[in-house]
Amino acid sequence: MIPSSPSDRASNAPTPHPSALLAVLGGVASGKSTVAALLAGPEGVVLSADEAAHAVLALPETLSWLTGNFGAQALDGQGQADRKFLADHIFRDPALRKKLEDWIHPRVRARIWADLTEARASGTPRIVLDIPLLMESDGLAEIRGQIDHLVFVEVPDEERDRRARAQRGWAPGEVARREAAQMPLSKKKNASHVVVQAGVSLEQLAKNVQTLLARLGF
Repeated sequence: MIPSSPSDRASNAPTPHPSALLAVLGGVASGKSTVAALLAGPEGVVLSADEAAHAVLALPETLSWLTGNFGAQALDGQGQADRKFLADHIFRDPALRKKLEDWIHPRVRARIWADLTEARASGTPRIVLDIPLLMESDGLAEIRGQIDHLVFVEVPDEERDRRARAQRGWAPGEVARREAAQMPLSKKKNASHVVVQAGVSLEQLAKNVQTLLARLGF
């Protein structure tokens, strides 16, 4: 289990569950989602904060809130949240970023908790959390205390930047700019139980994950 503060241990003591709870950490464009899917395998499930955020952003109440706080330009031509517009603005303005996160994050956490409860109730053997801000969010302290294995996905910075430019159309250096607003990767790696090298081919990555799962007793 991940160490927590004395107060956390007193109020949020982990409850034993038959499901193993894992989580992936790593930088932008490191392949965390791919590793999460490989860790879960066909019998497991991945709980993705990004998917939960997509769902929250599509809610009518969220769309109304966005237009009220960011203007009509916060929506795209189909009337949905314009994620690029929002990202371009919030990563340049900490106050705007906090304002949006204060609306989105509690709703995302509620969805993740609901999905985690359902997965445990159904006896899912491996549940993998793919939550980029897992370590930064105070609201996730309780769930951090219940994680069995924290897996750090390691890819060289230059490779992650190349992937972001090729796959996401980001400008050079955009990865570093966005990560400047997050916990340093060195701290996330130090907090992890194990590291998987992901700057390799998909075939080799699958082998690396299978080796890791065997080490963890799965």
